[in-house]
Amino acid sequence: MTVLVTGGTGFVAGWTIAALLERGYDVRTTTRGRRPAVPGRYEVVKADLMSDEGWAEAMKGVRYVLHVASPMSGSTDLIGPARDGTLRVLRFAVEAGVERVVMTSSCAAATPPEGSTGSFDETVWTDPSGVGIDEYRRSKLLAEQAAWEFMRDKDTSLVTVLPGAVFGPVQSRDNWGSVRVIERIMGGMPGVPRIGLNIVDVRDVADLHIRAMTAPDAAGERFIAVSEFMWMADVARSLDAPSRELPNFVVRAASLVAKDMRPLVPMLGRSYSYSHDKASSMLGWAPRPARDTVVECAASLR
Repeated sequence: MTVLVTGGTGFVAGWTIAALLERGYDVRTTTRGRRPAVPGRYEVVKADLMSDEGWAEAMKGVRYVLHVASPMSGSTDLIGPARDGTLRVLRFAVEAGVERVVMTSSCAAATPPEGSTGSFDETVWTDPSGVGIDEYRRSKLLAEQAAWEFMRDKDTSLVTVLPGAVFGPVQSRDNWGSVRVIERIMGGMPGVPRIGLNIVDVRDVADLHIRAMTAPDAAGERFIAVSEFMWMADVARSLDAPSRELPNFVVRAASLVAKDMRPLVPMLGRSYSYSHDKASSMLGWAPRPARDTVVECAASLR
């Protein structure tokens, strides 16, 4: 039984591939570059989210697709590639008769309104015109909405997984994604912004994708993938790193000259969390404690 994982060089994709191979699946994955020779049950094909070339070949003989690939925050254009790439994968999957596609969305597509507190679930959808909603959050929202609209009345079923801040052990020094937050904290930042993180382990994200891939009742469902909420200061304390919180006005002032800090401003002081009750009750998903994830992530970076 062959599973296609898109974006095989990515952080989440790497652990997803490893988990699939461990469970006995044959795995095919896509990369934008050349095709390395990989013996055994693991095959790599060249396919870019922004081009039709290679996708028909990638889908041949595939039963399930785990669409993990996505442009990361920091790209010049996020919305177009996220939405168009997702629709391209779905179109070729449907044409190939794939049984199910599990798509990696994000909690960014389930952002509660400004000023919200408490715990939220999969019924929340981000308001694209809301205060502090940046292009990354819009890209995740619009890509997921486009996916649900396209897959309406298709024989291929769709499931979406919405991770929070994904940390955990790294397999290589490439494509760390959100792990760079841990790297910066370990590097001895003079202070940390008052930002809350809804943390999940990359290995648990991979596990939830695979559970959602085969569970009959998962078809047509969204699943939050979050373990626990932690303030960045608590993350720093877990790593024995400097944990002094920077005043919000300092972060706002710094963002006027430091471009990479601007996305942090809308997140200052946000203290809402997410519930993984649906994934746990329907799929038996049991994520690791967030502190364990943070500590193991730092250990692998060292």
